[in-house]
Amino acid sequence: MIQRSAGKVRSSISISASALLILSLFAIATQILHSPTTASAWTTPRTISSQFRSYSRSSIASTSTSAIKMADSSAAAGSKPKPKLPIPDPVFSATPGTFAYDTMSRRVDQEILQRTFDDNKDVWETTEFKDVLERFNTLRYELQHAGDTKLALPLEPPTGCSEARRTEWEEWKQIMDPFVSKGDTWLTAPWMVAEFYVYRRLLVDVIQYWDENNRDSSGKNPGYLYDPFIKQKRAGLVSSVASAEGVLGKINNLVASDEDSIDQGTRLAASIALWGNKMDLSLWPADTKTATQDIFSAILDKATEGLLHDDSSLLVEHFEKLKAQGGGNIDIIVDNAGFELITDLSLAQYLVESGIAKCVTFQLKSHPTFVSDAMESDLLEHVNHFAELPDDQGAYPNVKLSGSKWQEYLKDGRWKCTENNFWVQGFSMWDMTEPLWSDMHERCDLAFVKGDANYRRLLGDCTWDVSEASFQDVVGHYFPCPVTALRTLKAEVGCGMEADQVERAGKLDPNWQTNGRFGVLQFGTGC
Repeated sequence: MIQRSAGKVRSSISISASALLILSLFAIATQILHSPTTASAWTTPRTISSQFRSYSRSSIASTSTSAIKMADSSAAAGSKPKPKLPIPDPVFSATPGTFAYDTMSRRVDQEILQRTFDDNKDVWETTEFKDVLERFNTLRYELQHAGDTKLALPLEPPTGCSEARRTEWEEWKQIMDPFVSKGDTWLTAPWMVAEFYVYRRLLVDVIQYWDENNRDSSGKNPGYLYDPFIKQKRAGLVSSVASAEGVLGKINNLVASDEDSIDQGTRLAASIALWGNKMDLSLWPADTKTATQDIFSAILDKATEGLLHDDSSLLVEHFEKLKAQGGGNIDIIVDNAGFELITDLSLAQYLVESGIAKCVTFQLKSHPTFVSDAMESDLLEHVNHFAELPDDQGAYPNVKLSGSKWQEYLKDGRWKCTENNFWVQGFSMWDMTEPLWSDMHERCDLAFVKGDANYRRLLGDCTWDVSEASFQDVVGHYFPCPVTALRTLKAEVGCGMEADQVERAGKLDPNWQTNGRFGVLQFGTGC
């Protein structure tokens, strides 16, 4: 935990300061003993005492100053960087007419949780899931009265749980403590914290996703590793095939051609991954009836006019350096399953085959969240579905070709998957937990941050000036490694967009900040 780590830093500072004082006094005594006047000094107690007091006061003062400097240095080393600019207030959900208010007062319950119930109704209405359904309805009641319901701390994990399980609870307790102590409701707490907490409550306290046994010791927990969003994610996967064939045809042809430069390839692969974020199942549920329709090509054709900021040139420059060095370690902080995940895999394929990356690591969620967010099991299912797709008519050659390549990348280590609790928590990204922060700082040559929820966390979900606050000053100043955000706008939060582009978007669409029509590709150097 961050608080315990800080305590350790403070303890080590105190010990180090004491050690410095002892060493200084020892050095003084040694100097006195070996000085030419030592004998006469030690034979004259007053002289010795006077000399020692005079010397020790200045030495102690000097040592204390050094200890203070050391404390400052150690504290700085122990604390993580923050944005360069003063951090503004976070977005709250208490103002009617805002997307945040609509989300927490209506959408989460009436759309997302209602759809979750509809998808799981046949299972949850059985006797086995009676307690799960009761807890689910309690959560819904809270959200139906979001303005009056005070937040509560997460349920303590069962006795004898793993250290990782308890750490996850302690981290969420750390997040929620300030707002529970103040008596905040679902609407008066910061939007990002409250929205992430809905899914944490649903999965860990309602379904009890990580608990193999019921907490009352009455038997096996039916909610153990139960994914309430699996139906939507699989529908998104099935409906992605036709659009994916066109996308993967571009990627396979791109890497097969010697004429295509890093500039062209990067712009295409990044654009595909960026606009894939438009296909968000929490906003637009998947429909298996569209499985044979390529609905993404039209989106990609209009990609340029939707960009409100484009740092592709900086990204290309960074990639050219990585390729010249023999390839780098690149992470993709994944957002949604379904078609968006396919576009992430296509980006990762390009990075490996172009020589830009020697290894791509997918940073994935540790439990189901935000309806469609991807875990490792989702990624593996997507890869295998494409590789093993029945295609007697030969309609999807690029889908099958890429699927087979992806299986090989996972097998030989060019692709790696990792899950982390941090990706499902309400922390701002400048409060990234350990050892994740140190790993990314030391290992990662670039991280792609995908999607709107991840982007909101990059900004702490704060009310930055969308034009005056640059992405470099907000994110690039603190992130543990070079970073590129690929985001279509689905929330009233942003930074680093040119004023004229913001004005243009506002004239074209009054809902430009929330409907996914516009996007940004932003690059930051990292700390």
